[in-house]
Amino acid sequence: MAKSCKIITLHVQIDDIKPPVWRRIVVDGDISLRLLHHVLQAAFSWTDSHLHEFTIDGTSYQMLDNENVLEFLDEMSDTPILDDRKTKLQRVVQPGQKFVYTYDCGDSWRHIVKVESVETRAEPMYSATILDGKRAGPPEDVGGPGGYADFLDTIKNHRDSEEAQDYLTWVGGDFNPETFDRRTANNTLARMAWNGWGKK
Repeated sequence: MAKSCKIITLHVQIDDIKPPVWRRIVVDGDISLRLLHHVLQAAFSWTDSHLHEFTIDGTSYQMLDNENVLEFLDEMSDTPILDDRKTKLQRVVQPGQKFVYTYDCGDSWRHIVKVESVETRAEPMYSATILDGKRAGPPEDVGGPGGYADFLDTIKNHRDSEEAQDYLTWVGGDFNPETFDRRTANNTLARMAWNGWGKK
C-alpha cells in the first residue's frame, strides 16, 4: 500500500515592512527545515549568504553544521536548539500554526510563517511551488526593515541624489519594490530541485 503524503500550504510575510511583502507557497511536508530555507530564499530572491533560524513552539532550529553557529551556541539562552537538516516540516507544524523564519542575524529579516493548510495526498510533490505573492524581496544587506525604508525613500524621493545613484548601481541599475515575478521564482525553485537543492 502506497504511503500517503502531506502537502502543506504556507503564507510567509516579512515582518515590519509596509506595504507587506509576502508569498504563498505549497511544499511537500516531508522536506526538512533546511530545504524549506532554500525554498524561502528563492521565494524572496535572497542569496543564501547569511545564517538562518526557525523558531517553532519555543524550539530553535539552526545550522548546526556551520562553524559560525557553533561558536555562539554557548551564548544562547535555555532555548532548545536542534539541527534544521534533521527536522521534517510535517513533524513540527499543524494547520493554523504560526512560526518564525529569521534570515541574516545582522539585518534580522523576520518572516512570519502561517500554516494555512495541511492536505493528505496519495502522491508526493518532490518540489515546491509559489502560488502567489506581492512585492519584491528587499535587496540583500540593505540593513533590515529600517535600512530598506531608507533605501526606498532615497530612490523614490531623491532619485537624482548621489546616494540614490549609488543605491541603484549597487542593486544592478533599477529596483521596483512593487514587482514580484512568480514565474522567475518558480523557475529558480525548479532549477534548485533539479540540482539537488545545492546539497546543503
